[in-house]
Amino acid sequence: MSEPLYGLLEAGGTKFVLGVATGRDDIQATTRIPTTSPAETIGATLEWFATQGQLTHIGIATFGPVGLDQSSPDWGHILETPKPGWSGTDLVGPMQKRFACPVAINTDVNAVALAESIWGAGQGQHSVIYFTVGTGIGGGVVIGDRILQGQSHPEMGHMRVPRHRDDVNFSGVCPFHGDCLEGLASGPAIIARWGHSLSDLPDTHPAHEIIAFYLAQASVTMQAIFEPGRIIFGGGVMHTPGLIERVRSQASRLAAGYFRSKSEEVISGASLGVNAGLLGALSLILSSTS
Repeated sequence: MSEPLYGLLEAGGTKFVLGVATGRDDIQATTRIPTTSPAETIGATLEWFATQGQLTHIGIATFGPVGLDQSSPDWGHILETPKPGWSGTDLVGPMQKRFACPVAINTDVNAVALAESIWGAGQGQHSVIYFTVGTGIGGGVVIGDRILQGQSHPEMGHMRVPRHRDDVNFSGVCPFHGDCLEGLASGPAIIARWGHSLSDLPDTHPAHEIIAFYLAQASVTMQAIFEPGRIIFGGGVMHTPGLIERVRSQASRLAAGYFRSKSEEVISGASLGVNAGLLGALSLILSSTS
């Protein structure tokens, strides 16, 4: 029996990252395709995969929102999105039609949460929460190697957080909620009030403590709800030197010793690096076949 060949797709708003692999440690080839129109982008994706061999499974870690209810007609479709032309786009159907193999799909955040729980910073923990902090803020929860899901995928970036006392005049950048977590702590929110990315601001700039405060609030909220074994932060904003340490310190202060697990031990940076999205897609495949 031939070895399985997995097609991996990280579908992002600016680029699609594609790969093929036989397992966790064997990503054999990768490429990147600019995200333009659905027809052009998906067409190029199908053509590249077709040159890689006989795919046995495909995993898709995609930008959202996306339909995840397999009993619904919109399963595997991008839902209402500000990305021009992409609302209603079917990601799964073209893959199934072209390659006649099973397709697993979830949000990119959920997929990376699962991958981090299996192979990364959450390895060995029963419950793991993952936040990505970048152009937006998203989050996923994994319990017992299974992604937690309600009517749809979580929108943890839109939780409300208390305002920092030195940041009360900023209205926030979220077009829906203004000063939700994403509206206050995402990359665009940082640039909107300080004119630079967080990593470009001096270490003594108050922005560092303000952003850490908001992320710490999210962490303590998740501790109160789930008491997870690990809370993992990834995304571009988290590349700022010293930020994860500030978040740990602020969260420890906010938790005030209440929770069984200490915040400074629970909170971690992401560990899977540049292949996190592809490994997320692979983890969706392996989870669906286990």
